[in-house]
Amino acid sequence: MTMDSFEFTKLAGAVLSALLLIFGTRTIIEMTVGHAPEKPGFTLPAAAPAEAAATPAEGAAPAAPAEDIGKEVIALLPKANAEKGKTIFKKCQACHVAEKGKTPTVGPNLWDVVNRKKGSYPGYKYSEAMEKKGGDWTFDDLAHFIHGPKSFVPGTKMMFSGLPTPQDEADVIAYLATLADTPVPLPK
Repeated sequence: MTMDSFEFTKLAGAVLSALLLIFGTRTIIEMTVGHAPEKPGFTLPAAAPAEAAATPAEGAAPAAPAEDIGKEVIALLPKANAEKGKTIFKKCQACHVAEKGKTPTVGPNLWDVVNRKKGSYPGYKYSEAMEKKGGDWTFDDLAHFIHGPKSFVPGTKMMFSGLPTPQDEADVIAYLATLADTPVPLPK
């Protein structure tokens, strides 16, 4: 008894269909069941004060303290470029909207954020740390927060690690200052 090519094709099709069904079902089950960790990420150990003050590796620039970064950004604000800030802000749009009256997404709406009370955008559930921070979003506070959200507000939900340069931070703050019915003038 010989098998012609048509029967061989049917048999091969049936075997491949069965394998596709088995592996496809398995893949779908693995994707839907998920294996999310209890707590996303991991916590890096904080450097001891002696380690933090240690000399940086050869060729590396020493890291500036947060206070110095804030002062540097504030010094750059008078000449900051809001248009460049708007372009840089596109990174922020993964989590934030910045249009009047828009519903917050992952992060709060940043319309009219300059001089707004911290943790106060209606309809957004802030972290307890942000609600307790108090005060208004001054240029100085925005500079520190954008540079290092977790160091300025330990316990914040914001997962952003900061922008690469103080100039980028100043440009974004200049852009944020334009997002209001009455834009906030930059310091002179």
